[in-house]
Amino acid sequence: MPRIRAASVAEHRRLQHDALLAAARELLAEGGTEALTFPNLAARTGLARSSVYEYFKSRAAVVEALCAVDLPVWAAEVADAVRTVEAPVARVEAYVRAQLALFGDARHRALAALSALELDEGARERIRAAHGLLVGPLVDALAELGHPRPALAAQLLQGTVEAAAKRLAFCEAADEMPEAVVDAAVALVLDGVSGSSRA
Repeated sequence: MPRIRAASVAEHRRLQHDALLAAARELLAEGGTEALTFPNLAARTGLARSSVYEYFKSRAAVVEALCAVDLPVWAAEVADAVRTVEAPVARVEAYVRAQLALFGDARHRALAALSALELDEGARERIRAAHGLLVGPLVDALAELGHPRPALAAQLLQGTVEAAAKRLAFCEAADEMPEAVVDAAVALVLDGVSGSSRA
């Protein structure tokens, strides 16, 4: 009987933890980093604010937990899209298009909002490690294309993707078609990639 009770408590805590992460995603997607507060998490989940602190000691801890869960999933989805094509240039294009397609996903919007948060170095290091999973397929494609510094090039290319993602958020206000932003980002990246072997 005590074992059953212990399992029930553990399952309850896991469900509460997952509910808090789901609420954090929603808050980040809806209101950016300013919305990610413990009072808002408590209100969204129906928990007392003191109960939220039992699961997370700080906003940075919430961010770390989100990244630990969501970045590998996001990276796997991008990697799956990249694996569907063979030519390295086509893989670079698939990488860009897959990420920008994920922009409408709550996970993506939540993760994109995290860059504005003040995090301690430990949290940033764990996020950097998770981010390495994302750019791995891109580094491989750039290496195949003969780029002398594929890891650096991948990080710079990722900056273009992130800039395009931010632009997509303002398409409606700017009376701009999302497809035009995606196509422009792809064209810019592929133009740069075409000179990889000369870099």
